[in-house]
Amino acid sequence: QVQLVESGGGLVQAGGSLTLSCTASGRTFSRSVLGWFRQAPGKEREFVASISWTGYTRNYGDNVKGRFTISRDNAKNTVYLQMNSLKPEDTAVYYCAADLTGESANYWGQGTQVTVSS
Repeated sequence: QVQLVESGGGLVQAGGSLTLSCTASGRTFSRSVLGWFRQAPGKEREFVASISWTGYTRNYGDNVKGRFTISRDNAKNTVYLQMNSLKPEDTAVYYCAADLTGESANYWGQGTQVTVSS
């Protein structure tokens, strides 16, 4: 059974930083595009970032460019999201995803809450 488990969410003040991790089990995703999405209350799911299996190609949503960095460790079957200069509008449940094609994915994590206070 494939599982994606996120960790690292929490409460942080505006301007602060958090790093999210997502570790996969059940199969290897070393050749898959991995990514992060988020969903705030009352809003649609939003693309945050994705990374190719080599790590060379990284894409970011317009709202996080320059502040967030996605990375991966294929040996650990893990993808990371370093979030800096956090804003209250970054408050959301963050989901990792695997086997991305555009904004669709075959596998999703259960989500981790990130709350940024002003």
